[in-house]
Amino acid sequence: MSDVPERWSRASVYPDMWADPDEDPRNSGGASPDGELATLQDFLSGYRLALRMKCEGLEPAQLACRSVPPSTMSLLGLVRHLAEVERDWRNWILPGDPAPKLYGADDGDFEGAVAEQELVEGAFADLAREQAATDAVLDGYPDLGARVGRDGNSVRELLVHRIEEYARHCGHADLLRERIDGRVGQ
Repeated sequence: MSDVPERWSRASVYPDMWADPDEDPRNSGGASPDGELATLQDFLSGYRLALRMKCEGLEPAQLACRSVPPSTMSLLGLVRHLAEVERDWRNWILPGDPAPKLYGADDGDFEGAVAEQELVEGAFADLAREQAATDAVLDGYPDLGARVGRDGNSVRELLVHRIEEYARHCGHADLLRERIDGRVGQ
């Protein structure tokens, strides 16, 4: 008997996808947004939703399941990491002393991702709060060319880098989820 789960999908039209297009909440069915800012925000929103989708229906032990040794990566760790990343982006933009790390130094976002329901709920609450706070700061800069923060990064650069961060980690989430229960990514 193998510990390797069998690959599966809920999709029927495209059985190698996470969900059929008409059931995928990331598909609005309408035209794509107009303008660069709206397009960037739409992509960021889509990747954020993809991460939540990869975590849906899993128990704390599954969310805390690590990939392969020596990696500390887990779906729960990714949620915590992205909450930390959102805070870091905001720290780069806002003047003054940076807000403290959420999960401690070094690899605390991943190392501390343990199978406890309260910790899972806290991680998702942290992520939602940090996303909203960073979005609120960036909403104050509708000009994508505006230079912000200590390093003078453009708002465009910050948005694109956030999209890149989520996209990269959604790829990790695909593999982690498939490792947990065999559900294929998209």
